[in-house]
Parts: sequence; C-alpha cells; structure tokens
Amino acid sequence: MGRSKLEAEESRVAELKIKASMRENDVLVSSPEGVEGLSSRGYGVPENGELTLTFYEALFLLGKEVIEVEDEKTGEKTGFQDLLKHFQSVDENAWVRYLIYRDLRSRGYVAREGFGLGIDFRVYERGEYGKETAKYLIFGIQEGQPVSVEELARTLRYVQSLKKNLVLAVINRRGEIVYYSLSQLTLK
Repeated sequence: MGRSKLEAEESRVAELKIKASMRENDVLVSSPEGVEGLSSRGYGVPENGELTLTFYEALFLLGKEVIEVEDEKTGEKTGFQDLLKHFQSVDENAWVRYLIYRDLRSRGYVAREGFGLGIDFRVYERGEYGKETAKYLIFGIQEGQPVSVEELARTLRYVQSLKKNLVLAVINRRGEIVYYSLSQLTLK
C-alpha cells in the first residue's frame, strides 16, 4: 500500500518537470508555463514564446530535476552525462563554465552569459535581476591553464570602462572555486 502511494508521488513529480529539447547549440523550452517560470527566475532568453537555455543552464536545471531534456533529432531522453558530452563537443571549457555557473547559482546569484573578452558571466546581486544591471563580470580560470597578463589587463580595462567589477573565478584541480576581485593591475 505504501509502495503505490510512493509511486504515485514519483509520477506526479515527473509530470511537473518542464520538457526541453536539446538542439545543436542550446536547449529549447516551448511550454508557456516553463518559459514563464524559468525566465522570471533569470534563466534563458525568451523569444517567440519559447525559451532558449544555454547548455550550462540546462545542465544546472537537469541536475536539480527541474527540466527533462530530450534530443531534438532522436526524441530520446537525454541524461546529464549525454548533455555534458554534447556541450563539450561545442565548447572545450564546458565543464569549467558549468562548475562556475552552478556555484554562483547555489550561492543565490543570477548569472547570465558574458559578452566577450574572456567574460564568462554577468552576475547580479541577490534580488536585483531584472531591476538593476549586473555589478560583476566573471572571468573563469582553470588552475594550471596559463592566462597572459596582457589578456587580464585588457579585460580589466574593458570591465572598468563599463563601470563593473571584474571577478576572477579560479577553479582548482578538485573543482573548488575561489573568487578574487581584480581592481588594479600594476606592472613594474
């Protein structure tokens, strides 16, 4: 008797998952409820009544069991590992981006896609998404992978010209992330 009640609860929860389709370069949510619910919480880009999620957003939501993803071509359900492999075929830094995104979201921040010069994410203060502009721009660095001082200096100048704060997200070999605020780079 308790078993059938549990099964009924599990199927009800499964029905509540938002359906999404994995495409070549992103994941698409078509249901109006899914589009509204996710976009209001800072996920995806709404367009023509649909919501386009980046792969790291889709991985995060899949990991939280909020969405259910199927391959657009085959119609088969796609798991976390399959989605990650597909993401890695499109972006060699997929795992790093996902780890940073997951960490920022788990801390309560809304992280949106960055815009060039190595900027991985725009980050909004808690409760400010949709009301204010992003205060922080995140530059992801993987421990052991060199980044030139020139690249950092160029990015810092760009970020400061936008009147934002540059934050380096350094991922160590264990996948832990340490954040450093970069405000001045002086070479002597």
